[in-house]
Amino acid sequence: MARASRSTVPLNRALSKLGILSRAEATEAIRAGRVSVNGKVVRQPLAPVVPERTDIRVDGVARARQAWRTILFHKPRGVLTTRRDPEGRATIYDLLGEAARGLIAVGRLDRATSGLLILTNDTQLANRLTDPANQLPRVYVVTVRGEVTREQCELLEIGVTSGGERVHAAAVTIRKSSSRESHLTVELREGRNREVRRLFEAIGHEVTRLKRMRFGPLELGSLAPGDWRPVAKLELASLEARHAKLEARHR
Repeated sequence: MARASRSTVPLNRALSKLGILSRAEATEAIRAGRVSVNGKVVRQPLAPVVPERTDIRVDGVARARQAWRTILFHKPRGVLTTRRDPEGRATIYDLLGEAARGLIAVGRLDRATSGLLILTNDTQLANRLTDPANQLPRVYVVTVRGEVTREQCELLEIGVTSGGERVHAAAVTIRKSSSRESHLTVELREGRNREVRRLFEAIGHEVTRLKRMRFGPLELGSLAPGDWRPVAKLELASLEARHAKLEARHR
C-alpha cells in the first residue's frame, strides 16, 4: 500500500503539474464540481490519481494525451524554477519556450544555483526521481568562502543540525582549498530544501557558487548553460531496475 501511494499525486497537484490550471485554480474548480476523474465528478482536491492512467476532464474537456517526453536542461544562474514569477524575473519556461510545453520540473534549483534540471511529462518518473526511498545520488560542485578542512568534510558526512533538522551529505570531496575559498564536490541522497547551502552554513562557510552535475542516472556533461537535450528511456534503465527491486521488497 505504501508503495502504491508513491505513484499517485493529489488531483489538484496533477492539474497543476500538467499545466492545465494553477494549484489554486485547480482546487477551486474541483470543489465547484467542474472536474471529473474517469467519468465521475470528484470534489476532493487531494484525491489521489495517477495522471498517465487517468481520464481527467475539466468542464468535460479531456487533456490531450502526449507522447512521453523528458529533457535535460542546463539551468543558468539567475533563472527561477517556476512557471511564472509575479516580479517578472526570468524563469526556466521563459528560456525553454515551446520545448517545455506540457513538462514539469523535477525538483527545484534555487535562483542562484545552476546545472542539471530534468523536465518531464511523466509524473511517475518525477515521483521516482524525488522519492527519498530510492536514495538517488545528486552530485554538486560547490565553491565556498574560506578554507574547508578534511575534518569538516567528515563532519558533514556524519551530519549537522540546521534549522532544528539533522542533515548530512553522502560524500564530500575537497578539490581545492585555500584561506580565501574552497572548491568541493558534494553528493546528496535525500534532496532536502537548500541542503548544500544549509550544510556549509552549519560549519561557518558561505556558498558562493553551486552547480548540479548529476541527478540519478543522468549527468550534465558538456551541455552549455541555457541548452537542453532530449532524454531517451534507455538512459533511465538503471532507475527503472532500482524501482522494480524496491517494488519487489514491498510485495
